Amino acid sequence: MARYAIRLTELTKDYPTGFWRPRPVRALDQVSLDVEPGEVLGYLGPNGSGKTTTLKLLMQLIYPTSGRAEILGRPAGDIEAKRRLGYLPELPYFYDNLTAEELLVYFGGLFGLAPAVARTRASTLLDRVGIGAERRRRLRRYSKGMLQRVGIAQALVNDPEVVFLDEPMSGLDPVGRRDTRELIQSLRGEGRTVFFSSHILSDAEALCTRVAIMVKGRLVSTGRLADLAFEVQGWELVVSGGERGDLAGLGLDAVTTTVSDGRHVIELPFDRPPDQVLPELSRLRFQVVSLTPRHESLEDYFMRLVASRQEPAA
Repeated sequence: MARYAIRLTELTKDYPTGFWRPRPVRALDQVSLDVEPGEVLGYLGPNGSGKTTTLKLLMQLIYPTSGRAEILGRPAGDIEAKRRLGYLPELPYFYDNLTAEELLVYFGGLFGLAPAVARTRASTLLDRVGIGAERRRRLRRYSKGMLQRVGIAQALVNDPEVVFLDEPMSGLDPVGRRDTRELIQSLRGEGRTVFFSSHILSDAEALCTRVAIMVKGRLVSTGRLADLAFEVQGWELVVSGGERGDLAGLGLDAVTTTVSDGRHVIELPFDRPPDQVLPELSRLRFQVVSLTPRHESLEDYFMRLVASRQEPAA
């Protein structure tokens, strides 16, 4: 068994631009990344950061300028590796004269499934992604969200070990996003590796065991959410006893919420650390129940990384 489900080693992609004297523009710059079996990795970044380029390189839809990409211990593009992966592109296009059932049976046949097995697999997957009686309608009559659900189903038709999803939440309504999140969680529970790109950070925060953040073709941060260096933005201080009116003299009344059992929740900003107010609270006979730092969210962290790497305006 391969040590890594996915391995990128200094993966680089240049595109030539211009007509008379083409010059290379670097879309991906020496990206190295390892993904272990069973991980759900969120591949995050703004538009033009290299996310889709990376996935196309892994699928061998395009070829690298330099570096290597491996899937399940084999070079990207290896036929045996391709049999064991599923892929949803960012903008899937299907034969729109087929029904959803016919499409999945067709793809099952490409993977060598017997017709009866392919029909059973198609029915099970369409149930799983929430396509009901409309599975017998032609795809040209589907909404974008419904086509996205069918795309997720086709990515699973060969029962893959590794699943690549490029913007899987694109075009989905809130119900569809919830269903897709649950599906990704179930894939993780089955021990599959999921590599998905997204700009919807709340979904990544809810689903991922690890994230990798891209900016301008470079990998700028990677790690488990619990290990990333989220900055402290303030503190939540819970106290009991005393009177809320006593907090006004400390300038804390405006940032205080009184809850049940005589407790008060005080939101302290970063520029007013707890050690500045704890002695005064003790003098006023307040008892500290808890003190919790408030860290920035994944979205805050992401925006800080992107902003720190923006080129200054000319």
